[in-house]
Amino acid sequence: MDYDIFNGDADGICALIQLRLAHPKDTVLVTGIKRDTQLLKKIDAQVGDHLTVLDISLQKNSEQVIQFLNNGAHIFYADHHQAGEIPKHPNLNALINTDSNTCTSLIINQHLQTRYPLWAITAAYGDNLQHSAEQLAKTLNISPEVLKELQKLGTYINYNGYGSCIEDLHFSPDKLYQELVSYTSPLDFIVDKPLIFKQLETGYLEDMKNAAQTQPSYKTGSVAVYKLPNEGWAKRVSGAFGNDLANQYPNRAHAILTDTSKGDYQVSVRAPLNNKTKADQLCASFPTGGGRKSAAGINHLPPVDVARFIEKFNETYSNMS
Repeated sequence: MDYDIFNGDADGICALIQLRLAHPKDTVLVTGIKRDTQLLKKIDAQVGDHLTVLDISLQKNSEQVIQFLNNGAHIFYADHHQAGEIPKHPNLNALINTDSNTCTSLIINQHLQTRYPLWAITAAYGDNLQHSAEQLAKTLNISPEVLKELQKLGTYINYNGYGSCIEDLHFSPDKLYQELVSYTSPLDFIVDKPLIFKQLETGYLEDMKNAAQTQPSYKTGSVAVYKLPNEGWAKRVSGAFGNDLANQYPNRAHAILTDTSKGDYQVSVRAPLNNKTKADQLCASFPTGGGRKSAAGINHLPPVDVARFIEKFNETYSNMS
């Protein structure tokens, strides 16, 4: 059995698009909302199975990786999140780079020797790696108008991955991937599937309009904390809102706390764009946290821990500007 296991955000989707355009294969798709990162728990890989795993933390899935390797499965693993100790095994091919200026799609772009760079640029924009996207674009002589379209698409695909469940999303990540993967260029997708693009764009703009009316509940010169309600728009927009704030205030760190139906908070953290560090360490210090240096999150933060989180958040980023 062949499995494609990928994060449901722009980076995970675009990374897989590149691989399957280069190496078409009939596979079982395993994905979910962006915060559904322990995807290997959804399968039971055995001898002879081949797994392609993209844009989810190896550290968060290490138990399953080791088990599947011991079962005789082969694993190709590409990611830019916290990895922990990478297992040494002949059946594991791991492309891991946790640099804050890269993403899984850029790693795959390099792996494929730049066969589908427009998809890598799209993903980089989705991960708010604007400088990295533009650096790659410079090698291709892309016009500003075209680059703007790729930025929009990457932002919208990434936005679509956020929610507390699949029902919160405009499109389930596997279905959106299937709509995208037949296009060697994301520009062709935009032209050929205007209704999908328009639905994502309209949803994004409406949700961001709601978020823009929110004032910070805590703010200093170094950090700002925003609290969003337990509503569909808030769940969808938490990551995009954090990215937008990071772009507006590049010397400030931002945390978005969204109420959940369980009575706790889902947290999105964005490190300052001018110092993309420590978001992963901060969030990993809480039981359900993790991520990467520039952007990370906590799936369940109890109300009793909010004050402690804000204190650690403030300590982490004070005097960094």
